[in-house]
Amino acid sequence: MNIKDDIKPISYIKTNAADMLKRVNETHNPMIITQNGEAKAVLLDTDTYQKLISTIGILKLISQSENDIENSDVFDQENVYTEIEKSINDLKAKQSTKG
Repeated sequence: MNIKDDIKPISYIKTNAADMLKRVNETHNPMIITQNGEAKAVLLDTDTYQKLISTIGILKLISQSENDIENSDVFDQENVYTEIEKSINDLKAKQSTKG
């Protein structure tokens, strides 16, 4: 990624939008759009955007998990398996009494 080539003024977008879209889709490098010399927006291809959103989602889950651990809001694995087995057995018992 050559940052100098990936920064374009908004006036460039107006005349070269198709070329910019082609470039971001081929290189997967974001383009920084400036207005009055200040960075105002970023143009991303959809694959990169989706990966970014997925990554943020995973990081959010990790952060929430860390908070749960810090707050002792966790369950012992053995107890979870015991509860699952109990639920399965209860369902089997209900089904056998119906049939």
